[in-house]
Amino acid sequence: MKQFLLMLIIASSTLISAQPAAHSALKNGAVYGRVIDAELNEPLPYVNIVISDMTKKIITGGITDDDGKFYIDNLPEGKILVSVQFVGFKTTNQEITIGKANYKVDLGTIHLEEASTGLDEVTVIADVSSIQQRVDRKVITIGKDLQTAGATASEIMNNLPAVSVDQQTGALSLRGNQNVRVMVDGKLSNIPAEQLLKQIPSTSIKSIELITNPSAKYNPEGMSGIINIILHKNTQIGFNGNINVGLAYDIEPKFNSSIDANYRNGKLNFYGSYSNSVAKNVNYGQINRVEQNIAQNFNILNNNKSHLFKVGLDYYLNDKNTLSVFTNQNIFDAWSDVYSSIDYRTNPTLDESQYTRGDNDNDSQQYNLNYKHDFNEEGHNIEFEADFNTYNGLTDTSNAFYNSQRPNFIEETHTDRSNTTLNLDYVNPLTEATKLELGLQVRLFDTELFYESDARETNANGDYIPTTTRFDYTRDIYSAYATYGTKKEKWSYQLGLRAESVYVDSDAFKQDLASNDVLNIPFENNYFELYPSAFFTYSPSEKNSYQLSYSRRIDRPGIGQVNPLPEWNTPLISQFGNQELRPQFTNSIEANYTRQLEKGSLTAGLFYRIIEDEIQQAILIDRTDINRLIMTNLNFDNSTAYGVEVSSNYRPTSWWSVNASFDLYAQSQKSLAESFDEDQNILLNTVKVDNVAWSARAFNNFKISKSFSLSAFGMYRGKNQNIQFEMEDMLMVNLGLRYTFMENRANFSFSYNDIFDTMYAAFESARPYAQQGQFNWESQQISARLSYRFGGGNYRAKSRKQRDNDVKEGGGMF
Repeated sequence: MKQFLLMLIIASSTLISAQPAAHSALKNGAVYGRVIDAELNEPLPYVNIVISDMTKKIITGGITDDDGKFYIDNLPEGKILVSVQFVGFKTTNQEITIGKANYKVDLGTIHLEEASTGLDEVTVIADVSSIQQRVDRKVITIGKDLQTAGATASEIMNNLPAVSVDQQTGALSLRGNQNVRVMVDGKLSNIPAEQLLKQIPSTSIKSIELITNPSAKYNPEGMSGIINIILHKNTQIGFNGNINVGLAYDIEPKFNSSIDANYRNGKLNFYGSYSNSVAKNVNYGQINRVEQNIAQNFNILNNNKSHLFKVGLDYYLNDKNTLSVFTNQNIFDAWSDVYSSIDYRTNPTLDESQYTRGDNDNDSQQYNLNYKHDFNEEGHNIEFEADFNTYNGLTDTSNAFYNSQRPNFIEETHTDRSNTTLNLDYVNPLTEATKLELGLQVRLFDTELFYESDARETNANGDYIPTTTRFDYTRDIYSAYATYGTKKEKWSYQLGLRAESVYVDSDAFKQDLASNDVLNIPFENNYFELYPSAFFTYSPSEKNSYQLSYSRRIDRPGIGQVNPLPEWNTPLISQFGNQELRPQFTNSIEANYTRQLEKGSLTAGLFYRIIEDEIQQAILIDRTDINRLIMTNLNFDNSTAYGVEVSSNYRPTSWWSVNASFDLYAQSQKSLAESFDEDQNILLNTVKVDNVAWSARAFNNFKISKSFSLSAFGMYRGKNQNIQFEMEDMLMVNLGLRYTFMENRANFSFSYNDIFDTMYAAFESARPYAQQGQFNWESQQISARLSYRFGGGNYRAKSRKQRDNDVKEGGGMF
């Protein structure tokens, strides 16, 4: 913590020196009046009254009381501008003069009119999703059309440009790379990403941000960037909420539901939510070793149950200070049955099989405290946030082998993980066109894994040697950042620098219970790094915009990549982590062009990445059984990747709209892969794979009437090659409909995915054995969803301002 305290002292000194001097011309002038709703003729409480000079520099301000009245004094002589601002209503401005015989000005009754675009965020959802290209991110606003595409965040991800989800594992990729960080309302979670995405209802999502080249303000993890899911937040006064229910079916049923509600009265806003997911998922497939004439078959059934709770409170101390707290609680319970068999087609007497029963229970908690102070100048603020995450998991696995040389055994893994994050952020708009941002952060990450294996039962295959292994891993990161941005005429730029000091300490203890031998493997890796970023924008007209950006990022190895415990195993394959795996670094350059069309917009972009100490998979032959493979990760030399993306929103007619995208990526991958020569000697080969992959997708929405719409989605993904396999192309076509009723408070949606049953994973490989295979899942799925909005209030609450340019937003599901 010494490093953090030192940086805190430095930042505090900077903040104090940055404070504006007191206004030298303050007199005892005052303005007062009353604000009412123009339509309802009722007083509006907590309306912002902003006092500025004629250069629009804010002098002071206040808010209305419960009767809509306000009184602001200590105003300077001369002309001032009084601005009346309230979320959901049109802003009114009045110019007045404070002077002799006119020091106290009565503005009378001010009637605020409701803004057509200021309706509640939860209740007003666009019919059609939209895509906006901003300086450092692509923002997809989730409309009713995309909500029809799936019941959860995981299901709608495949509808987004440059994003894909592995339907078997749930692994998320951005620009063809799984080194991506997933955030919810700007916050990382200890819940595994593939589990988290299946727990967020699609109706709770306001927008999804694809931050492919983040600035120095963000944590630098993730080679391909950040996917940030922004959830709806209700800001109405009174009691409001939403209920959602969804059911899906292919081979097995899947059910999810959610309810979120808030109550706002005066300075307090209470909110809470609950969601659940109960789903059975079937996967099945086959891998054939062509030359050996061996087939390995898999049948997998997963049964997952999850429950998520959130409770929070926003306390508006006054118009300058806001205090917020919330907690998330997650309960996850799952079991899986995995049947795998090996068929020796030339000698069936050697056939063997394996049955694995896995039980996985985990729970996680998040506790968050946020305090924000707004200074007199608009956009000038300081914010402190403390976030604490815990994760506790228990996995029990029972392995039974039939007609096999392997003895039956059981495995048990305990996981205890905690993550503490402290943020201090300061924003100062030095002028209307210039902004300075400073920040400090501490992240303390700690994981303890305990693994134990023993004989399941005595069988004819010999005795099993039990083992006990413990893996302790800590990583402390102390960082500071600064960004400076300005705009001049048609040009704007932002420069940033982040400094990080990282301390990694891990220990692996392995004990052979039969011989009582103990192996201790310690490892440390401490390093200091700088992460610069730069963004340039040129807008020659309202219709054209050019952007160029650069950032340096890091991919720190995940727990699964450094954990020396066995992650999973089958009769022919096992996977282990590499404790000495180092992080890889990425320098990324990106250019984008955005064209505003009469009926939509078009965005085209290029990116180029240089990856240092690249982390890639290695495929080794098990020395204890040459028919088995071991998969792990190693660091390799530098490599490059590049790609092109094109996306567009277009509305050919008033009843038809299209969101379409095309992306192409090229990347070189290196790996170690062992093989056999003619004399069955093991050869170690460095393998290089030059992979070019592309995909195209289009989402069509057809508005039949004001209440009824149809949708059609098509996606094609070309062949894709990695170190182990060459994946065949994929095609999927989905259809959906949506009907709104009960004065837009309720809606029903229905979808039929993969109508031609063409979505499956087919692959082949030449190393270390010639192999072919295919996996299928429940892609041809029928689903229905019903949602209802209840409550309602006439007055909007003061929206809590957000850190990281609207990245953080409370309320909603998380």
